[in-house]
Amino acid sequence: MAETDYVLELKGISKIFPGIKALDNVYFRLKRGEIHALMGENGAGKSTFIKVITGVYTPDEGEIYLNGTKVDFRNPTDAKKMGIAAIYQHVTCYPDLSVTENIFMGHEKVEKGTRRIRWKEMHEEAARLLNELGATFSPKTLMGALSVAEQQIVEIAKALSTNAKIIIMDEPTAALSKTESEELYRIAERLRDNGASIIFISHRFEDMYRLATQVTVFRDSKYIGTWNVNEISNPDLIVAMVGREISQLFPKKETTVGEEVLRVEGIGKTGYFADVSFQLRRGEILGLTGLVGAGRTEVCETIFGISQIDKGTIFFKGAKAQFKSPREAMRQGIGYLPEDRQKQGLVLQWGIGRNITLPALEQFSSKGALNHRKELDLAKRLAEKVSVKAKSVFDLASSLSGGNQQKVVFAKLLTGELDVLILDEPTKGVDVGAKSAIYEIISDLACAGYGIILVSSEMPEILGMCDRVVVMREGRVTAQLDRDGLTQEAILEAAMDDSAANTPLDRRAGA
Repeated sequence: MAETDYVLELKGISKIFPGIKALDNVYFRLKRGEIHALMGENGAGKSTFIKVITGVYTPDEGEIYLNGTKVDFRNPTDAKKMGIAAIYQHVTCYPDLSVTENIFMGHEKVEKGTRRIRWKEMHEEAARLLNELGATFSPKTLMGALSVAEQQIVEIAKALSTNAKIIIMDEPTAALSKTESEELYRIAERLRDNGASIIFISHRFEDMYRLATQVTVFRDSKYIGTWNVNEISNPDLIVAMVGREISQLFPKKETTVGEEVLRVEGIGKTGYFADVSFQLRRGEILGLTGLVGAGRTEVCETIFGISQIDKGTIFFKGAKAQFKSPREAMRQGIGYLPEDRQKQGLVLQWGIGRNITLPALEQFSSKGALNHRKELDLAKRLAEKVSVKAKSVFDLASSLSGGNQQKVVFAKLLTGELDVLILDEPTKGVDVGAKSAIYEIISDLACAGYGIILVSSEMPEILGMCDRVVVMREGRVTAQLDRDGLTQEAILEAAMDDSAANTPLDRRAGA
């Protein structure tokens, strides 16, 4: 095959930072009109790879070719002019500006001479792009009023407005529901059919199988190989990504289930959920699942004191309880791992150690002064306990991979004397190797006697890790399933069961 059959080629690319080789002799080739998956663990070099292609970083070694011609990007503007655009998992936008303004930011249409902005033309062009992508919202809508999925559509429209022919999608489905993911798949296929070439970066095998014809794997900053998607098995792909076989992705250990530690009876919060009842025992992993919008997160937030119930009763360790704040819940023995670790679980510009000890600073303070030695000792011990991979606990949390950031959030939970852990999507956005490590942490915590509520949208996770499962739909419990009767079919049937929705709820938040 001639070189001109590839729209993009990277040959022997290396990028070196002080003390680390972020890319080490990497190769990549992208055909015209192809969706090519790029996979690898967090820290494999994918982010640096994106920044090299988009001109943020200049490679220290190697060559980049576009349509068979060698190119050198001095900055992102050079890459953009060459038709390269990137769409990231965490959309960077101007929430108080309109969709049109976000689409044309940096390349506005202006009158020659007067430099007046041609608003009518921009709105019309934005509307055309949105219509091509199947969007139903107006280009004059404020960006901040859109959902994550809608904001990603705007980012794609922005890429098309610059005539991008190579589009990099970085974990675009990580924060999307199944329905929203399907819509994104259709958009990606439409772009491909119209001649665009797409690099689709994801941890999710279903993304790869649904869209890609080729998959390339990076590991430890190196190129491992490229395969036809229909010619590589899941086990072989995992070995390529992780460097070893993961014989047991879900290391569920047998535990001795003890006495009841938490029970909710008929709890409700107007507009969010109603008549929710379940119990949790020590050493038990209780799954809480359902479709997006089922009310799972809202139930957990009321138990933890982030918001308050309107009806029903919460019993904690045999006594009635209704925590007025998260601080009170933690002091009584309940910990919460939030779904969004970066916004709710970590202070990214703080060190690992300070993030870990943040909930427990009172343990190290006396008369307003901190005992830094005791704080550091605890941070090191807990970071080691959950196997955080870092040079030291003084490294910034922002410097860690997604899986290691999640481990730091787990370590935070272990600073207090807790009885119940609420884990909301604990493996969201982490690679398969980190998932296996996190599952082992969860299993060990259950063996240590913690009662664990595992909120998850991932069916294999629920089936592989839970002793019992509570299924919700539209704010109501539709089934409680024991492990013996736990099947994907039973969960899906309960998740889509309309019979429990006797009274419509005003959905003002998703789960």
